[in-house]
Amino acid sequence: MADIQAVIFDMDDTLFPERQFAFSGFAAVAAVFQQQLGDVLTATSQMCAMFDTPNRRRVFNVILEQQGLPADQHTIDRMIETYRTHQPNINLFEDAARALSRLKGNYKLGVISDGPLVMQQGKVKALSLRDKVEEVILTAELGEGFGKPHPKAFEQMVERLGVEHQACVYIADNPSKDFVAPNALGWLTVQIVRDNGIYADVKAAEGGAAAKEIQTLDDIEKVW
Repeated sequence: MADIQAVIFDMDDTLFPERQFAFSGFAAVAAVFQQQLGDVLTATSQMCAMFDTPNRRRVFNVILEQQGLPADQHTIDRMIETYRTHQPNINLFEDAARALSRLKGNYKLGVISDGPLVMQQGKVKALSLRDKVEEVILTAELGEGFGKPHPKAFEQMVERLGVEHQACVYIADNPSKDFVAPNALGWLTVQIVRDNGIYADVKAAEGGAAAKEIQTLDDIEKVW
């Protein structure tokens, strides 16, 4: 049995539903751009319906095209900015809330997350994560090129928490990038596979398969 001293989490689709942030962001865009998009609820619904389609990364282009409007880059950029900077209406998964509460005091807790800085900062604030864990590292704060699978965030986490690599576990959902660095550094890696998880069916990167797999964070302690 591993002597685990620190439990580190990914954020999106690990601690909270990523689609929840997306839907919150679509509602914000629909409200700000009501003059172009029309009824806020209708526009929000149309964008949410695209989330599970190939148009997910072109939502704003498509919604403008549906309104017969030019999808010019200036408007798209403004929509993206609104999406990323809005105050998100998001909540922890119930099992994540239980896990953070249960583990706190028994383990050192942290979060390592990729994504545009202002967007990820908004999520951290909305979820009150800095009150729930000892350290939060957003890879965008580290500079260009240090997102996962780069090891810098993981190396900094052990330094900040004052533990050894072998005493850490990383729990995340995307095997295409999340586990490469912690695997190489000797962490225990655990993939959370959730129903409707965006990356549940993604192929693992070379050296990026998690050592363990769980379906709920209620089972964390069972893997070590």
